[in-house]
Amino acid sequence: MEIALFILFVAVVFVIKAVKVVPQQNSWVVERLGRFHAALAPGLNIVVPFVDRIAYRHMLKEVPLDVPSQICITKDNTQLQVDGVLYFQVTDPKLASYGTSDYVMAITQLAQTTLRSAIGKMELDKTFEEREHINTAVVAALDEAASSWGVKVLRYEIKDLTPPKEILHAMQAQITAEREKRALIAASEGRKQEQINIATGEREAFIQRSEGEKQSAINNAQGEAEAIKAVADATAQAIRKVAEAIESPGGMNAVNLKVAEKYVDAFANVAKQGTTLILPNNMADMGSMIAAAMTVIKGQK
Repeated sequence: MEIALFILFVAVVFVIKAVKVVPQQNSWVVERLGRFHAALAPGLNIVVPFVDRIAYRHMLKEVPLDVPSQICITKDNTQLQVDGVLYFQVTDPKLASYGTSDYVMAITQLAQTTLRSAIGKMELDKTFEEREHINTAVVAALDEAASSWGVKVLRYEIKDLTPPKEILHAMQAQITAEREKRALIAASEGRKQEQINIATGEREAFIQRSEGEKQSAINNAQGEAEAIKAVADATAQAIRKVAEAIESPGGMNAVNLKVAEKYVDAFANVAKQGTTLILPNNMADMGSMIAAAMTVIKGQK
């Protein structure tokens, strides 16, 4: 009875030692008598008890690794505190087990040294602008080295770039000065544009006024020309009417009478307008004066 129980116990222990269930996204490295034998895939696996042993257990998921903060020196000799996070994945369980004693520490140390080298090639201002370039450089260097460790480096991201307080204050002052400079430039550009707009408006207004004055002068000249033309036409018409009246029967007698009336009226006005009166020496011979006036009229005719 005791032998049977012992055999049953040994059988249970043997089964427990022989059957291995590997979880999904995991890989277990088996050594047989101290040498690498196999990498167990996820699921049910059978090993030889007391001969095979599970030496390493690897998770095949993507793993985030926090890279400790460190002080880096930029190209312009400025200290910069940098920390980041690294994402990697085990792709070869055998190399991850035997390629290095501790691939996590190896990746961390290599990430720090690569980061220091990348930042040392840049000036302080460029480090804030070239984060993507720094991340790419670190990933390229790590992926090349980690391939012999059975690890694939997927990406690296810088979390913080912290300069010393003095540099930070100087950068803040520089940013403030730059913003004030841009504000002054914008204000001066606004004033310049305002002066340009005012000058343009005044020029256009002057042009419009001059055009208006020009058109007004043209209109006035045309009006005066039309008025002169109308007066000339009216005068010519009156002269033609007078000429026709003179040519009609009795016209010459009417002219004699009109000349005599104008002659008398002229002397009457001379007597009214002044205290001195000048008379022709032949005033009594009115008929001869009228005859002389008629001679002139006929000559004009």
